[in-house]
Amino acid sequence: MLPEELQSIALAVAQVRAVDEVLDAVVRGLAAQPEWALARLWLARPGDLCASCPMRAECPNTSRCLHLVASAGTPRQARKQWTRLDGRFRRFPLGVRKVGRIATTGQGVLLQRLDGDSGWIVDKAWAEREGIRAFAGQPLVFRGEVLGVLAVFSRRELSAREFSWLRTFADHAAVAITNARAFEELARLRERLEQERDYLREEVRDALSFGDIVGRSAPLQRVFQQLEPVAATNASVLILGESGVGKELVARALHERGPRRGRPLIRVNCASIPRELFESEFFGHVKGAFTGALKDRAGRFQLADGGTLFLDEVGEIPLELQGKLLRVLQEGTFERVGEDVTRRVDVRVIAATNRDLPSEVQEGRFRRDLYYRLSVFPIEVPPLRERKEDLPLLAAHFVRQACARLGRPTLTMGAEQLENLQRYDWPGNVRELENVIERAVILSNGAERLRLDLALPETARRSRATPPRPTTPPAPTFVTDAELRRREKENLQAALDAARGRIYGPEGAAARLGLKPTTLASRMKALGIPKP
Repeated sequence: MLPEELQSIALAVAQVRAVDEVLDAVVRGLAAQPEWALARLWLARPGDLCASCPMRAECPNTSRCLHLVASAGTPRQARKQWTRLDGRFRRFPLGVRKVGRIATTGQGVLLQRLDGDSGWIVDKAWAEREGIRAFAGQPLVFRGEVLGVLAVFSRRELSAREFSWLRTFADHAAVAITNARAFEELARLRERLEQERDYLREEVRDALSFGDIVGRSAPLQRVFQQLEPVAATNASVLILGESGVGKELVARALHERGPRRGRPLIRVNCASIPRELFESEFFGHVKGAFTGALKDRAGRFQLADGGTLFLDEVGEIPLELQGKLLRVLQEGTFERVGEDVTRRVDVRVIAATNRDLPSEVQEGRFRRDLYYRLSVFPIEVPPLRERKEDLPLLAAHFVRQACARLGRPTLTMGAEQLENLQRYDWPGNVRELENVIERAVILSNGAERLRLDLALPETARRSRATPPRPTTPPAPTFVTDAELRRREKENLQAALDAARGRIYGPEGAAARLGLKPTTLASRMKALGIPKP
């Protein structure tokens, strides 16, 4: 065989990325050479056919052996095929016979004349029938590791030069096999990542089923259940909750899922409006109505005509100005400051507050009639400390947003960091979490992982560093494993029944149990619960 021919085969093999195709290309290229009757390739793999292996008695270690993975040749009888991989020599124990010794020693074997080395011939009748006169085998070595053995059976004598070139070709083949394995692993990982991406997209679709509201916890699901029916109406809604829980997101979700979604959503922060500008801000004014009124100006109610007006922090409106707001809510009419013309508007009002308005009414700081006008349908948004199972989704969402906004590569978060997030009570709720995540992204410049340790509030770091004082544990109670599995099975079945067999979605069994759908599916399989 000429070096050019081996080089041509090596170049062809190097262009293949699938392992099976590389193996097939190697043996077919060698078997196509003149008078090279058979080419075979074995790879070292875990032992698997030990009970039926004809060389079992010679095998020193059943944990690993050589597997025949590729075979090609030109038998004298055309009806025979030498591509089979299930014949007598489909397995070779390491260290046994010439092929096994090549794998253990890492040294090639050249038998220039088989008739002079009859001890190496296992099937003499086959060798005589096919005219086999020589054998050459080389180890497939990559970075000091023997991957397997490449062997050829020739109908003519093999020279030392050919044997040396076969050594070079075996090295090329080992590299090609390793590269193909790497490509296949990359393809497998890419497919896995794509599956995880699709699953995460599905999770995000479920988690963001109400606009930008992220979460799947049971408390948040109850909010979603309230949002769904009232969003389709024009009823006034009063959103209650602590500062930073995301009341504006709830208002936006109500608007976007309602009949006015094609019209504007106008937001007014009632706490930021000076007392003397209240009427102008809400109802507008005409030029010259007061000092500084240099031109006509439309108020928020006029801007929101046909759409939705979101009154944020409505509890901050001074008592003496609440009557003016009540009038436009009741009658749908108003006058601009400095103008006698009565204007009519059609506005849906959504209000929000972090105050206890019933108490404010009792104390005389908020008008009772205005409270009832606003709270036709009250919705309370839970604080973050009551839905900590949403923290992983929220944190990942804010990390992506902050990295995109700051032009940073997306950072990763470990399980320990998520535990640190969940140990903190988040008095500032979702807004505080968003600020902490953005601060961590800024402080993580050049790092691959999020530096939450630098961004968490001092109180959170202190509580993490100080372990809780040990207390005397109560006497342990326990149940058997069988009883525990029975209870778990009954619990999962009850959730499936309540969800009418649905696993995914806000109303699905996984959401009711606070589990990921994939986790629920795996538990169902382990407990023998059939899929609905």
